[in-house]
Amino acid sequence: MRAVVLVSGGMDSLVVTAQADFLGYDIAAMHVNYGQRTWQKELTAFRQICSHYNIERRLEVDAAYLAHIGGSSLTDSSIPVEQADLQALEIPSSYVPFRNASFLSMAVGWSEVIGANKIFIGAVEEDTSGYPDCRKVFYDAFNKVIELGTKPSTAIEIQTPLIELQKSEIVKKGIDLDAPFVFSWSCYKSEGKACGVCDSCARRLRAFQLVGLPDPIDYEERPNYI
Repeated sequence: MRAVVLVSGGMDSLVVTAQADFLGYDIAAMHVNYGQRTWQKELTAFRQICSHYNIERRLEVDAAYLAHIGGSSLTDSSIPVEQADLQALEIPSSYVPFRNASFLSMAVGWSEVIGANKIFIGAVEEDTSGYPDCRKVFYDAFNKVIELGTKPSTAIEIQTPLIELQKSEIVKKGIDLDAPFVFSWSCYKSEGKACGVCDSCARRLRAFQLVGLPDPIDYEERPNYI
C-alpha cells in the first residue's frame, strides 16, 4: 500500500495527503518547483505538511523548463495575476500549459522505481472553467497512458478523490480528517500574507465562508465571496 502523493502545498493537496494517510498508505510525497511566483512559500508548505504526517520519503523536483516555456502569470512576471472572477468561464492567465501532465509523468516514473501502485493528486473538477487538466476525463485518459507506457509488471493508477467535490466540501473533508490548513498555501501572488483577491485565494476564502469557519492563514484582504 504505497502511494505517491503530489503535494503542491495547497489546500487540495493537503486534504488529499490527509486522506491517503487516513487510508493507511505508505506515502511518498512529491513536490515540483517550476518557477512559480510563490515557489518558496509552497516549498515551505510542502515540508511542513510532510513533517506533520511523518512522511520521510520525499522528492523535490526542479521543473524550471515550465517557466522557460512561459505563457502563465504564475511563471512570467510580465503577465499580471488577475483578480478573481468566480463567474468567468474562459481559461485564466494563471493556467500553466499542460502542467499536470508533466507532474504526472514524473510521478509515474518515481512510482515505478519505488513500487508505488497509486498516485494521489488533488485535482478538482470545479476548477475546469480555468484548467482543462483538472477534468476527470483527463485523468481517465492518463490512466490509459500509464497502462500503455509502463512495464507490464506494474499496476499504477491515478486517484483523484476530490475531483467531484466543491471547494467547501473539501474544507469539510479536511476538517473531518483534522488536516492542518494553517500549513497550506493557495495564493498565486504573494508569499508573505495571502493577497485575498486572486482566483485561488477567492475560491479558498469562499469555501471557508460557506462552511462558516475562518481560514487560519493570514490575508492582506478578506473579501466576502458569498
